[in-house]
Amino acid sequence: MTRRLWLHLACAAALAAPCLRAQDTFRVDVRLVRLLSTVKDANGALISSLSKEDFHITDNGIPQDVAVFERESSQPLSVALLLDTSASTGIELKYEVESVRRFLHAVFSQGNPNDAVAFYTFNWEVTLQSNFTRRMARLEQVLKGIRPEGGTSMYDALYLASDSLEPRDGRHVLVIITDGGDTTSSKKFRDALEAAHAADAVIYSILVIPIAADPGRNVGGENALETLSQQTGGRVFAPSVGPALDQAFNEILSDLRTQYLLGYYPKNVPRTKERFHRLEVKVSRPGYRVQTRLGYFGDAGDDSPTDRGPGFVKPKH
Repeated sequence: MTRRLWLHLACAAALAAPCLRAQDTFRVDVRLVRLLSTVKDANGALISSLSKEDFHITDNGIPQDVAVFERESSQPLSVALLLDTSASTGIELKYEVESVRRFLHAVFSQGNPNDAVAFYTFNWEVTLQSNFTRRMARLEQVLKGIRPEGGTSMYDALYLASDSLEPRDGRHVLVIITDGGDTTSSKKFRDALEAAHAADAVIYSILVIPIAADPGRNVGGENALETLSQQTGGRVFAPSVGPALDQAFNEILSDLRTQYLLGYYPKNVPRTKERFHRLEVKVSRPGYRVQTRLGYFGDAGDDSPTDRGPGFVKPKH
């Protein structure tokens, strides 16, 4: 997030320049843009041995200096896990819950001891089932009570979960398990995308579509999730329930355990009327591909993020 540093400059008697009044204040905007990045070779194998000098970043086409670099980031991981419990999930939901349980056990069995997970369900409303925790017993209890019901507020869920991630230290990840449709959200696609960018969150989407040719599929919703994931540096999976779903969760964990953390302070980037800053990250090694966010939002004529206003999420009682 943008941190505004108010610098009060006092004039020393020895300086030749005219003295500034005490009330003269200059504002300097300093924004560290953070990029969680995964690198793979041409065969899809994860690469974890690159150095700071291997990475090259451009912001709206202007080269930037890498100010922060961390290989295989040891920063704590905050995962907001979003499970679609709308009526359309049907019988697949019980299999999804079992895969979610195995994923949570894997998250807590390795990695940083400060890694934490918040668990949301969404149908016609968004429910915070558990705030960020490492208490597996608490999450196990919540999973036992999951039942399908009502419509689908997918964009609301992404928006509100992003809002909860934004103030947390370390890395931010959204994992959403859904069949891809949105029928009851008050928020729109762009709201969800801006919220994820403001939270520096990577979106991993798991689209559980039991019948590929089902005429009731929400192809528009599926495409929206693919765009959200790509824009934030995540991935989309479209498994069937069972082993394929477990494999999707395993691949997400592999990505998270081999991330690079890159950061830079935007320099010499011209201000334009377009709020979206387009980012490109490349490595100097041929055949390597970088998976990272494609940009970030600032206000028109200003590099600070938009104030998105308060959100609401129904707590679990």
